[in-house]
Amino acid sequence: MTLSQDINFVEDGESLEAASAYPVVFGISFTPKVIGILVGVLGFAGALYMLFNLVMPAWETFGQNQAKQSELQGQVDQKKATIKQIDKVKQELADAKQQQTQVLGLFANEKTLDTLLLDLNRLVESNNATVAINATRAELRKFVPVSDKAEPINDGSLGKQVDGKLKRRSVNVEIIGTYEQTQSILRNIERLQPLLIVKDYQSTLAPQPASEPGKRLLRIGPAPISTSFQLQALMPLTPEDIAALQAAPKK
Repeated sequence: MTLSQDINFVEDGESLEAASAYPVVFGISFTPKVIGILVGVLGFAGALYMLFNLVMPAWETFGQNQAKQSELQGQVDQKKATIKQIDKVKQELADAKQQQTQVLGLFANEKTLDTLLLDLNRLVESNNATVAINATRAELRKFVPVSDKAEPINDGSLGKQVDGKLKRRSVNVEIIGTYEQTQSILRNIERLQPLLIVKDYQSTLAPQPASEPGKRLLRIGPAPISTSFQLQALMPLTPEDIAALQAAPKK
């Protein structure tokens, strides 16, 4: 009986020592399992804390920077497109100026009108280079300006679109020559640099020159014809012309 009690006492003591091996707080024994659960909970709580206090603000900042970057890239692309558009407009402007220069080059000006008489006389004489002595020779008989200066076009004779934009200077011309010579002269007039219009074209058989008494005039080739027409040189109105036209009282 005494031996069994000692054995039970020893077993109870050992169990108490085993039970007291883990710390107890508020009646909870912190066994390895309990400690593992607590560490997991604390780790999860720490992860949540880092998520809401570190990761989420950083993610929001990243999103804001991404949006700002997209906005700035859009502005850069827009500026690039604007630069390309400006270059395109500049090129179109240069092309328009070049076309305007080419178009203006087709019209007459005061300088070309000053040499028009010489140009016509040269065109007429060029047909006499290979003409025989007794053949008909082309000749410029008349070159009479209708007015001393160019007059603005406002009569609709060239169309309403031209009124108030162009002016013209007219010259009455008469030439003598064969039909072939006359056609050649008119074609060469079309090739002159200034824009010229031929109006009131008339051709008649030219009178034969009187021969000297006792002599017979022998003419070789076709008979000459007399051709008269009005040559109109067109010129664009200058800014001074436009201002004077606008200031003039309307009729």
